Amino acid sequence: MAANELTDLNVMVAGQGGDGSLTVISALTELLARRGYHLYMSRNVASRIKGGHAAAMMRGSLLQRGCMGDHIDLLVAFDQEAVDMAATRMAAESIIIFDSSDGALGRDALAKTVRVVEVPFGRFAVRDLRRDLFKNSLSFGVLSHILSIDEAEAINCLHHTFRRLPKDAVAANTRAFNSGRQYASELYPRQDRWILAEAERSEQLLINGNDAVAVGFMLAGGRFFAGYPITPATEILEWLQKHSSRFEAVAMQAEGELAAIDMALGAAMTGVRSMTATSGPGFALMQETISHAGSAEIPLVVVNCQRAGPSTGMPTKPEQSDIDMMVFGANGDFPRVVLAPGEPRDCFELSVLATNLAQQLQCPVILALDQAVSQNASTIEPFDLDAVQLQHAKQLDASELRQMSEYRRYQVTADGVSPWAVPGTPGGESLVTGNERNEWGQVSSDPENRRTMVDKRQRKLDSNLQLLPRGNSWGDADASIGLLGIGMQKGVIEEAQQRLAAAGLGIKCLQPRTIWPVIDETLDFIHSCERVYVIEHNQGGQLARLLLAAGASEACIGSIRKYDGEPFSPGDLCSEIRQAEADRLGETA
Repeated sequence: MAANELTDLNVMVAGQGGDGSLTVISALTELLARRGYHLYMSRNVASRIKGGHAAAMMRGSLLQRGCMGDHIDLLVAFDQEAVDMAATRMAAESIIIFDSSDGALGRDALAKTVRVVEVPFGRFAVRDLRRDLFKNSLSFGVLSHILSIDEAEAINCLHHTFRRLPKDAVAANTRAFNSGRQYASELYPRQDRWILAEAERSEQLLINGNDAVAVGFMLAGGRFFAGYPITPATEILEWLQKHSSRFEAVAMQAEGELAAIDMALGAAMTGVRSMTATSGPGFALMQETISHAGSAEIPLVVVNCQRAGPSTGMPTKPEQSDIDMMVFGANGDFPRVVLAPGEPRDCFELSVLATNLAQQLQCPVILALDQAVSQNASTIEPFDLDAVQLQHAKQLDASELRQMSEYRRYQVTADGVSPWAVPGTPGGESLVTGNERNEWGQVSSDPENRRTMVDKRQRKLDSNLQLLPRGNSWGDADASIGLLGIGMQKGVIEEAQQRLAAAGLGIKCLQPRTIWPVIDETLDFIHSCERVYVIEHNQGGQLARLLLAAGASEACIGSIRKYDGEPFSPGDLCSEIRQAEADRLGETA
């Protein structure tokens, strides 16, 4: 086979936990980034604390892509299990670099066109360097040869990956790389190698959604965070603990989810912009405090990085099955906003906006991520830090209070938002209770007061809908078929729409970024189509049900769902849409 120039490359490195799969992917992403590729990184690990199958994946493309591709082009497999799990996803002309230390590859499940390069990585690493750990650098040497990468260029990227290790460790990994490179040059002829395309390199930031949320919170004036480690939200806590001192902020690990949100609520009471982050099980525990924040009108940002449930579910797998809980959870009627970012830039922008909105509306604002958005990383243009603006609340200082004849913490206003003095401000008095109260904060169960206060709180949303973020839309504006999805669906819907358009099927798309309240933009999009397919990762069609309850026509809404812990691929989604259209028209797809 002649040398093949690659403009879109999907790579998986897989084995058991601890084999160093992520190290190989990290070195390769550094290499591709220097060549001007856009990057998307993902991982597939067992839902267990330690060990088990683990895979790191990346896609490098000259086009911006927000998901993995349909097939794996290149697999580095440290054991037979890695090959067996990836076999059905291998491209027809793909290559497998296999660690044959324990024997030859069993290729019964592989297509005959898949090429295999067998190298006993583990055995060579132990023989030459006395440690099995070095097999990842050895495999990178083989991989770089197959991709026709100049040796000096590959070593430079490897050194960048190990830049924080001691010099002797870097030297040992370099020897392992050279050993793999030499072995591959003898085993794999030049005419069979692939060639990576090159493009003009631009400044790019490789970041995941969790880190982007943390950055946005800090830049929006966030100064207190409390959290408890839980997959897939833990990186937010870790990033803030690492960097909070630079912002004179506090980021602390609490003893549990209840303590975390209560600490954040207490900090918010003092006027500090506060946030907590968790996943589904922790979010369920936080419901009472979220209700209290809504009732007591305390600004608070809560991040829910969804994973597959119910209960502990599958902690490392993506799902979008907490929509009902985020929108309708907790007791009683109270205003809350639910925002859903679809990729790292969204995470940054909506984290800034959520931090501001909580202050402006004096209510809980929930950021709805999912495991893929939280932990998968992609390259984006660097954030425009100068564009970040702090929107201030109706907050009163001592001089303003002196000019008032009377201060009422829960004063009834036209837009439902009451001027607020932070507790301890001279001239102000804050009575905070979980019970219903009157304008002064005194407990009251008077029927007329109850109606007044419930309506006052609801007006916060009804009067301030213009503050809520609009969605991202693209595709054929005149098309009669629409695709709608949130979070992890954004990237796969984008690519599926492009493929369907190339095949002659006009599609328009919307990624709502505000899912509660359901805003007019979302309903207008639905009503502009003959048919809208709602793409979501849950069994019950929670997003579709929410849209129907908000006024979407049942005749217009179709639902395409997945809940097996794996994301849609663009090809899979195209097939689902074609089949749904064929079923609707009574045809064969």
